[in-house]
Amino acid sequence: MDAHPQAFEACLKEALAQTREWVPRWLDKLHTALKEKELSARQSNDKQSLVEARTSLENQRDLIASLFIEALTEAVGNALPGTNVQPRPAKSVSFEELELMGDDQVQETVELARVQQVVSMTVDHEIVELTARLCTTLGMQVVNVEANPLRADVVVGALMKTLKGLNLAPSVRSRWLQTGAIPLGNELQALYTRLSAMLDRQGVQAAGYAVIQSPDTRPFAGDSTLGRRGSAPQEEALGTEALLTLDHLHQLLVGNLEQPDEESQRQPGTLGAGNAMVRTLASEVVSLMLKQISTDERLLRPLREMLQDMKPALLQVARTEPRFFADRENPARRLLDAIAEHSLAYTHEQDRGYAVFSRHVRGIIDALQKPGPDLADRFPGLLQNFNRSQTEAMAPEHVQARGLAVKTLVRVEQRNLLAERVAAEFRSRNDFDRAPGVVRRFLTGPWAQVVAQARLEVSNATGLATADVPSMRYTDMLPDLLWSSQLALASLNRPRLVKIIPGVLRTLREGLDSIDYPREQTEAFFQALMGLHEAAYKTQRAEPVQDAQPSVQGEFDPEPWLHPAEARDTGFMDDAFPES
Repeated sequence: MDAHPQAFEACLKEALAQTREWVPRWLDKLHTALKEKELSARQSNDKQSLVEARTSLENQRDLIASLFIEALTEAVGNALPGTNVQPRPAKSVSFEELELMGDDQVQETVELARVQQVVSMTVDHEIVELTARLCTTLGMQVVNVEANPLRADVVVGALMKTLKGLNLAPSVRSRWLQTGAIPLGNELQALYTRLSAMLDRQGVQAAGYAVIQSPDTRPFAGDSTLGRRGSAPQEEALGTEALLTLDHLHQLLVGNLEQPDEESQRQPGTLGAGNAMVRTLASEVVSLMLKQISTDERLLRPLREMLQDMKPALLQVARTEPRFFADRENPARRLLDAIAEHSLAYTHEQDRGYAVFSRHVRGIIDALQKPGPDLADRFPGLLQNFNRSQTEAMAPEHVQARGLAVKTLVRVEQRNLLAERVAAEFRSRNDFDRAPGVVRRFLTGPWAQVVAQARLEVSNATGLATADVPSMRYTDMLPDLLWSSQLALASLNRPRLVKIIPGVLRTLREGLDSIDYPREQTEAFFQALMGLHEAAYKTQRAEPVQDAQPSVQGEFDPEPWLHPAEARDTGFMDDAFPES
């Protein structure tokens, strides 16, 4: 397919030029919507919040417009195909990820997801059309969504970057985003429509999607041109039956391909083509899932081979429920996951319980291979029986111990993941790099664990004032700790140093005690910290004082931390913390 680079460049140029029109217009619509909500608000708190949001917008409208246009221009440039700088791809956020975030991070993430969802739903059809035409201008025969630098997530990302750079109260930002999401989607919808029409006038047609079969599902018989390597150009190999148009894919994703459209019914030979595409894609995903299992070296080879025998049953489910693979609550998906998960417990065929487990799995597969129209109805019962058999195979005390171990390990994993985020927050502080290495390593190691533990526990505490929340206290004292550890700064204000030391030490000890941090290591850090404080206090002001340059030693990369009690609860680390 011939490329149209001039059309691509002209489209981007026009899009960026139009931002100077639609961005101010969007801000005006946002202002009007806020004013209307303010007039209709009945609760005084809501009205006051809306007044604050509206007045903030009035005071910063021109600044926001210029910053948004600037950020959008930069984001579009970074999202161009072939550039080294790629924007972070938009993705859904799982509940587990939200659990590991602080309150501000959760709010920002939810706001971003909400705006992206609203905008994407508004521009759904228009972005499909524009992306297909832009791919054609780049010489692509099939669509690559990332080739569209004007896609909605790029625009929303630029908006979030703009708002993050302003000194806004979280409530104001939330009001703007909640109220402005739909008007923003409408503006982008109109923009995409105009750009698609522009490309259409230049003769740019829409590209399509290619359905590429995996090797184990590609038919052996068929068009001879597909069977001979190099017998035809790539364009011929991708025949019309192998091309899934963008509109068809869109319908697949929103679930509208179960019934063929009216046009298909009117055209001979096309009846059911949409359903065939659904089945093809679903079969590809089933094959991919099983292929991943077949190459997972953690599973014993006989188990991997047995699981491949589930393929006919899963393919039949895929024909009736094409999106079952995306639904983790689907009984077929849950049964496959459960068998694979329990298979990880066996490393040798001679392991205790393996023979019984293997026979049970074989029985499940035999039950699924029996012919009959009730295949989908068999999965819930088979899943229930499998889970019951695995529980019955364990002694009661082992079941209880296993539950405790799993619960403990999940909690430890959550805390360690969150501690990594906390350490990154510490490193991003302006005053972090100037602190001595011993303090930096302490903050990114033990203290990150302390803050992570406190953040995980705060959801269980109700009715606490902000000042009583441990995680807040543990981070609020960071400026004092970092300042007091810098000789050049602390020596200039000894009264402040004397005043803050008791509170800093008390907070540090409280936090370290909350994770049962070893007393010896606690005292070792306190000795080092008090040495820094003593040096700062004794230094005369007239003396030229210089802090040591930041250490070239890498920051402390902590081992995953477990409380002594947690180590014992896991059941396989009994000797990690001997009883004193």
